[in-house]
Amino acid sequence: MLTQEKKQRNWKPIIKQFEAVVGKNGVVKRREELITYECDGLTSYRQRPDVVVLPRTTEQVAEIVKICDRNSIPFIARGAGTGLSGGALPTEDCVLIVTALMRQILSVDLENQQVVVQPGVINNWVTQTVSGAGFYYAPDPSSQIICSIGGNVAENSGGVHCLKYGVTTNHVLGLKLVLPDGSIVDVGGQIPEMPGYDLTGVFVGSEGTLGIATEVTLKILKTAQSICVLLADFTSVEAAGAAVSDIISGGIIPAGMEMMDNLSINAVEDVVATGCYPRDAEAILLVEIDGLEVEVAANKQRIAAICKQNGARNITTASDPVQRLKLWKGRKAAFAAAGHLSPDYYVQDGVIPRTQLPYVLQEIKYLGEKYGYRIANVFHAGDGNLHPLVLYDNSIPGALEKVEELGGEILKLCVKVGGSLSGEHGIGADKRCYMPNMFSPSDLEAMQWVRAAFNPKGLANPGKIFPTPRTCGEAARAQSAKQFETVERF
Repeated sequence: MLTQEKKQRNWKPIIKQFEAVVGKNGVVKRREELITYECDGLTSYRQRPDVVVLPRTTEQVAEIVKICDRNSIPFIARGAGTGLSGGALPTEDCVLIVTALMRQILSVDLENQQVVVQPGVINNWVTQTVSGAGFYYAPDPSSQIICSIGGNVAENSGGVHCLKYGVTTNHVLGLKLVLPDGSIVDVGGQIPEMPGYDLTGVFVGSEGTLGIATEVTLKILKTAQSICVLLADFTSVEAAGAAVSDIISGGIIPAGMEMMDNLSINAVEDVVATGCYPRDAEAILLVEIDGLEVEVAANKQRIAAICKQNGARNITTASDPVQRLKLWKGRKAAFAAAGHLSPDYYVQDGVIPRTQLPYVLQEIKYLGEKYGYRIANVFHAGDGNLHPLVLYDNSIPGALEKVEELGGEILKLCVKVGGSLSGEHGIGADKRCYMPNMFSPSDLEAMQWVRAAFNPKGLANPGKIFPTPRTCGEAARAQSAKQFETVERF
């Protein structure tokens, strides 16, 4: 059976147009250099872009997008490439617009507690810029030393402190956007509540499907008078989960509350060697409280009592900044430390009601046994945002396919108990096939109407968020096809 060859695009004149906008050094076109951009943090999905463009200003982004619009070229925005859902995964015949060189902090207004940044600014830089004046930026993903604000906006990232202070959308006041036709618009503003539709809220978390943010106005917070971190260790994961529910139901809202299981604890101690996490504990709970000194002192006693009632063996507290950082060091390094346990790991990002923690963690353990894979659990316990890490070896034929299936079962379980498919990593290319498990056809159609209003030609980050006929397991199928092609070639 004859198949019609796909018509190849002539990139030479288009590349010249890009170079006229950003200069020759701002365009990456050599095949070996493009390998850097063929995936984001979810490495099981790979597709090499045809061209990568590196703008430095809003105007350059707009001109690049106009060229794409005139030539009907799909484009994908990419920040630091730390995403874990394939949100910045290139598609065939596409341009990757990388905002990594847009790293200016444009203004700092301490009086009004605002900072305006370009999208390539690293998350942690915002706090570093204002910490000397007693302020900080609350959303703090584990990758905050390398992830960029633009990516945080695209995925609506969370972090340790999202329990009390909210995720990215709660800290974005306004945006300067380049829409998919190249026009430049401003949404939101410098005050928390603006009249009209909440277009800022629509854009945050839209995963690059509505356009590209080129300036972001962020809300910064005053550093609390007192901060204390408690580390409690337990002989069972279920007991730690019960302590989480009891702390919240007791009317205490910690700044952050994180849990790690025994597998994660030992991985962290092997790699980071904090010396703080007891290796024989089945689970540890990290609880940070902040506020007025008298409030923190009272809540510290109450949280310690609740943990003890739920079987905590030991409780360590730290108020000194250096000691606090030491307690958090292992949690921040947990994903990286998982690489010490296995050649590969596959991370999911489901959300469940806190009351379902003991049941869901037991079910995840059962699924791991059923599929024959170890699963390390490290997660934002306070808001039920799970991050199960499935440990596997990608060199074993069929392993990736089984792991993707296992990850899908975990997501279905989260939805079944009243949760969500994603807490902060986004849907991207990885979880789009599970959207019908959470949303009705009418729900999905309404979302598509919003997308079409901003992106009528479908050029901005095509193939993401919404299901297509070939979605679930496609990373495994693509890998198998690639291996087959290699065998055929030789």
